[in-house]
Amino acid sequence: MEFSEDNHESVSFDTVWVYLNNHFVSQERAIVSVFDQGFLYGDGLFETLRSYNGKIFLLSEHLRRLQKGAKRLGIIIPKAEQLEQLLYATLSRNSFCNAMIRITVTRGAREWQESSGEVIPTLVIFARRFEGYPDKLYKKGIAGCLSTIRRNAKASQDPALKSISFLNNVMARREANALSTQEAILLNPEGFLAEGSVSNLFWVRAGMLYTPGKSVGILEGVTREIVVKLAQKERIPITRGFYRKGALYNADEAFLTNTGYEIMPLTRVDQKKIGTGQPGPITTRLRQLFFTQLPAESALPSSRPSPY
Repeated sequence: MEFSEDNHESVSFDTVWVYLNNHFVSQERAIVSVFDQGFLYGDGLFETLRSYNGKIFLLSEHLRRLQKGAKRLGIIIPKAEQLEQLLYATLSRNSFCNAMIRITVTRGAREWQESSGEVIPTLVIFARRFEGYPDKLYKKGIAGCLSTIRRNAKASQDPALKSISFLNNVMARREANALSTQEAILLNPEGFLAEGSVSNLFWVRAGMLYTPGKSVGILEGVTREIVVKLAQKERIPITRGFYRKGALYNADEAFLTNTGYEIMPLTRVDQKKIGTGQPGPITTRLRQLFFTQLPAESALPSSRPSPY
């Protein structure tokens, strides 16, 4: 894939460079059309990735999910190898080593109220430095609330798609913020525990690890899948299924997973302590195991495929 840089911009040392449709531009000039289908209708997908020591963690898994979703929506996007080059080019252009990276694809811009005809998809990649959340959060855990907002029904908007149509998640997160909690837990339309507004949910009861199953209607998080594999390897019994909110209230310990959180202890829900109100032993053990999966060495520029 070819792209170019606008060398005529006057930028500061703090400028963040954004990849936008074959060009790197400063964040101030990263502008999409008001007729973009993503802006008008939420017609698109995104992935949030994380780099450690210059290497993007679980890159193939994220790109596989993005490609799968784009195929379902009929949005043509670059091949995984090309996207990988662009993601690393974004890190390099910004001199980021530890970072969060977002890639967004939309159907593109077409005339308003036109529903057919050729359209060129929009592709945006940007990043920001990220060294992780404060240690105190992992030592004490965070608080959550059960949201009044329900997760999308699979028959309407499949939660398995990481869609930029994120409104119910945003509304749920606003509820959490209003209650001075850090995450909102959503139930599915039938009232079963589903997931957090930006995370997947796990809890422990009597040594058994539980998490809502795919059929509940969840996004199968990339970090979630790693945790499941780590638990299986450690011979921690795990079950996936349909559970009511009482299962979480009565848990011995609980935690949330996503790209930024990694494994974040959840120690209170709806102002109630989960277990002792402190991170539990299985949560702690899985977090230790998770660290063993992280990249230990930098991905040297010479070892990365060059997009130039």
